[in-house]
Amino acid sequence: MHPSSCDTFVALPPSTEGQRIIFGKNSDRPCDEVQEVVYFPARDYGAEEKLECTYIEIEQVPHTYAVVLSRPAWLWGAEMGANEHQVCIGNEASWGRESTDGDEALLGMDLVRLGLERAETAEEAVDVITELLEKYGQGGPCMEDDCGFTYHNSFLISDRKEAWVLETTAKYWAAERVESGFRNISNQYSITTKIDKEHPEMREYAQSKNWWDGKSEFNFAKVYSFPTTARIEASGSRYCEGKKLLEKSNGHITAETMMGILRDKASGINMEGTFITTGSMVSVIPTNPNLPGVHYFTATPDPERSIFKPFIFVRHINPLKETTSPTYGTDDPVKKKPRFQSKPDRKHELFIKHELVAAIIDTYKDRGKKIKEQMRKLEKENMSQMEKFLEHGVEIPDFLVNLFSSSVQQEMAAYNKS
Repeated sequence: MHPSSCDTFVALPPSTEGQRIIFGKNSDRPCDEVQEVVYFPARDYGAEEKLECTYIEIEQVPHTYAVVLSRPAWLWGAEMGANEHQVCIGNEASWGRESTDGDEALLGMDLVRLGLERAETAEEAVDVITELLEKYGQGGPCMEDDCGFTYHNSFLISDRKEAWVLETTAKYWAAERVESGFRNISNQYSITTKIDKEHPEMREYAQSKNWWDGKSEFNFAKVYSFPTTARIEASGSRYCEGKKLLEKSNGHITAETMMGILRDKASGINMEGTFITTGSMVSVIPTNPNLPGVHYFTATPDPERSIFKPFIFVRHINPLKETTSPTYGTDDPVKKKPRFQSKPDRKHELFIKHELVAAIIDTYKDRGKKIKEQMRKLEKENMSQMEKFLEHGVEIPDFLVNLFSSSVQQEMAAYNKS
């Protein structure tokens, strides 16, 4: 059985070049699922307003922060994203001793978006997510057309100074602070004995289930992990390979390094098959609060055949139309009961163009090689331009309101010439 989810990475000084934090994630999802990249500005809300997430309605907060998200086009939440305070979050499916069956509640992807919309720091995001988990729970189908695909969630969260790993099982959880070096997570629990925050009843519950004797050193991964399965073994292999790739560049990890890791197929990190890498993200966050973070997204499958395009938070950003999927309002099958029926076409403009070019790359070796060279050249030019902002800041923010969309249009123009 092949693993059915993703990998998330973070590197902090001194493992990175310069005083920067590098965050990266592949979103591995069903091969026919479309991932979109969308932006939502900061907003204020009234005291009695409610918020409709993927399956359930929850209480809204008075203010939400601006966010950029990469998400499966059928749901409310997100696989990964960042907010205006340079908090980045990615989630992973996780399976342990606790059953993932249950009523529809908050998806882990909903919790990613909620953490970004409501937290100014990585630690605050941990608190936001765990409080929502306690109040509303997690659960529900995690695929548009498969009611049996359910899981609990692990999260990797970073900001300008540190990162946190948060791993959950039903309502129970453990969190580990990462202050330097690098860390990655996959589809297995990875927090062992270093636990910096935890659910107050987590240990007592484990003891009541006879998973822990109450005397030996408490190891979260050992206590809450399910006995080994093919899925766990495969994700463990991918986790180890990702760790090796980070170690290989330790002290010199850059955005290019992270993109290379996300593009690596030999390790299984760049996934192929019935589950594929449907979207990728790399963020570069200077520790200097006066410098902007740069967030790169593909918005297309397979980072090896995609371009990472930059996004910078400034005021008055325009909607990201080229990477926003069609919406169907009350006619959307997700809003109906029963919801598992034929799926509507959710392909956005960039996805359609990329799909055609990907077919050419697969079919015509020489032509495909030239197209990929053009794609890398365009990506490198964009990244060179972003280095100026990362080093010196943004003097005229209004010039960047269309940064991501302009990069997408450049990509599509290159495809048209192909």
